[in-house]
Amino acid sequence: MPDFKSILRIEFADFLSMREVVLSESAYAHDCHYLTSFDSYLIDCNLQHKEISESVIIEWVKNLSGKSSSVANKVIVIRLFLRYLSSIGIRVFMPPIPKVTDDYIPYIFSDEELKRIFALSDNITLTKSQPNPYIQLEFPMMLRIMYGCGLRVGETLALKMKDVDLDGGILILKQTKGDKQRLVPMHQTLTSILIRYCLAMGVIGKAEALLFPSAIQEIPLSVKAARNKLNTILKYAGISLKGRAKRERGPCLHCLRHVFAFKSFAEAEKSGRSIDASVPYLSIYLGHDSLKETESYLKFSSELYPEAMELFEDYTLQVFPEVSYDE
Repeated sequence: MPDFKSILRIEFADFLSMREVVLSESAYAHDCHYLTSFDSYLIDCNLQHKEISESVIIEWVKNLSGKSSSVANKVIVIRLFLRYLSSIGIRVFMPPIPKVTDDYIPYIFSDEELKRIFALSDNITLTKSQPNPYIQLEFPMMLRIMYGCGLRVGETLALKMKDVDLDGGILILKQTKGDKQRLVPMHQTLTSILIRYCLAMGVIGKAEALLFPSAIQEIPLSVKAARNKLNTILKYAGISLKGRAKRERGPCLHCLRHVFAFKSFAEAEKSGRSIDASVPYLSIYLGHDSLKETESYLKFSSELYPEAMELFEDYTLQVFPEVSYDE
């Protein structure tokens, strides 16, 4: 429980105690962060009475920064807190939820770029300045799992041998975004590569062994280390996004997840599977909370899979009709 210090510290603590009962661990952590930040803001405002005016809220919203979706999430949590205050007799101003704009543009690796990335990762050489002796083996495997299964980088690095069914070709994901555990089947080719990797790493039969350890076997390779290694490979591969706009992510590890989603959708369409049948499965496979989240993954350049994009847009218009609303 955070140490709230404003005049509403008791109300903050009581509200957060109620939220903790119904939230997942990750969602609770976000609430703690948002509420602590709002508590600090109220201190800076020198709030002396248990009442939150319109001017206090408007100024707070005005100074929020980040993506429109992040700003909206912050406002939603504080609105819940304000509703709680109102329910116990404290006068508050209720701000509207800001509209979320489409402010994220992923970088899509081309097939030629992917070839260069995998070729360079397969030829990593160890140096005296490289503290991790496993990086030669594990980084190429990590990339293939992320690309072949569409996993998030954190999900991939958290894998242990007890989470890997080599006989069935299935990954068991437990440490995931939103605590949404799921089973992820692998292609037979990827499973064969993973078996050879596990044999080389000597982790077969060791349930608690990390699939991607750092120099210290009991600690997983860090996200930062994985990102740094990819950045080095991208530099040698000559892959970058010149003139990157503010909304564009640029080439990164997470882009492999986008490529997986795009190619899976395109392959399903080419195989004759209906769009309304394949999209829900893809959403579940990726561990998304909703089809709307999957939709954001399938917004890519019209030069890549144009036929699939047109079909998906037709589908989403049926599922998500155009509406205009503030809340």
